[in-house]
Amino acid sequence: MNILVSACLLGVNCRYSGKRAEVDSKLKKLIKKHNIIPVCPEIFGGLPTPREPAEINGERVKSTSGKDFTDSFLRGAGEVLRLAELFECRYALLKERSPSCGHGRIYDGTFSSALTNGDGICAKALSDAGIRVFGESEIDELILLCDIV
Repeated sequence: MNILVSACLLGVNCRYSGKRAEVDSKLKKLIKKHNIIPVCPEIFGGLPTPREPAEINGERVKSTSGKDFTDSFLRGAGEVLRLAELFECRYALLKERSPSCGHGRIYDGTFSSALTNGDGICAKALSDAGIRVFGESEIDELILLCDIV
């Protein structure tokens, strides 16, 4: 089975802060059993690493200095969706709270660490296309689902 996974969760140095994350042991189990397609919509959209933090504010994605990153986020989401279709991915494991990948809860656009209900640009595009999106805290559910299907 082919599964999209946020590249930052795989230890790829693409996070906005430029810091590398450790790969979770549960994710390593998923990697051993399934084909993982690493994606970073922000990089695919042309943004550098590191980059200014950004949050969704209304219909736009804005950085802490007020730069509008919306077009980059939309372009990156389109590229991820293209890969999902090419590789026939039915599931995606994405970075929680991200303005690209967040699913269910994202930062509220005030840069105060407050969360609000909603999805990031890429997570919404994938969900709208019928791809089931999981945040990294839901990996147990994804593993169970993948082992059953």
